[in-house]
Amino acid sequence: MKLTDRPVRSIVRAIAGAAERWGDGDFPPRVRLLDAVAARTGYSLPAVEFALDRIFFSLDERAIEATIAQELGSVDALDRFVTRGALPRARALPLGRICIVSSRTTIGVALLPAIFALCAKCDVLVKDRDDGLVAAFFATLGEELDEFAEAALAKTWDGERAAEDLGTYDGVVAFGSDATLAKIRSAVSAAARFVPYGSKASGGYIGRDALATDASARTIARGAARDLVLYESEGCLSLHALFVERGGAVTAEAFTGLLAAEIERAAVEFPLGTRSAEADARLAQRRDLAAFRAASGIGAVYSDANASYLAVLDPPASEPPAFLPRALGVHAVDAPA
Repeated sequence: MKLTDRPVRSIVRAIAGAAERWGDGDFPPRVRLLDAVAARTGYSLPAVEFALDRIFFSLDERAIEATIAQELGSVDALDRFVTRGALPRARALPLGRICIVSSRTTIGVALLPAIFALCAKCDVLVKDRDDGLVAAFFATLGEELDEFAEAALAKTWDGERAAEDLGTYDGVVAFGSDATLAKIRSAVSAAARFVPYGSKASGGYIGRDALATDASARTIARGAARDLVLYESEGCLSLHALFVERGGAVTAEAFTGLLAAEIERAAVEFPLGTRSAEADARLAQRRDLAAFRAASGIGAVYSDANASYLAVLDPPASEPPAFLPRALGVHAVDAPA
């Protein structure tokens, strides 16, 4: 039997079963991969564990089916016929052979498009990084359902060969920098579907009403701190700039102090990963410049002797976000505009 002959609910059930096994922190294939993922990304082991939990806890049967139904109207749209033999209200046809090119940083980012392509009964190849996470998960899928052994494949690739063999696929999903995506797009067939995900940056905004009490301000600071330290600020949803409205009971200055304390607490849960000497030097330079401005009465700076993190209140408007690990500019503003 081929994957195209399987009812979509049995495919979803197998994916959810594999994800449930990977959600167990003591699952041997997961344990064997932890060090490899940490070495590749430079993230600490607790950050890797957190990322894997977030991926696999979300892949339960009900959540997968709900996502499909939201996109297509019903899960039956992915099958030729419903059980009673009637055509579904909507119908989706498999696109064919799908290639997914993974990113350098985000852990398991290729898994989500891969599993939904498999739910659509496509053949999937993931060009993954050298930690082997996707290949290991696909091996577990094959244990749940034999058809995955041929339909779900993964191989290691590097950025220099990002465009290799892509012209033979009916659809390509790619994660990476603008330069990498341009190279990949040039190799994709004109008739194929191309879905790119480029580099992103995220910012936060805190309204004055949210700063009505110390307790609410501390809760927000705790969440912002986690968004900053997780994945060494490299994720698309990592916090790179934060805007705080003036006029709240807790001032922007006081909030930045709360934030710094929460960053130090978050570092206990998610210790520092591996950093380059260049990143350390740039962080120290930013800290020293901010300290000089603060000594002149402009803004404030929170850090430590090793510049393990950096929170700067009111950096110069002309200064772009640092895009450095655990470095954040906090801007006091009057309104969203």
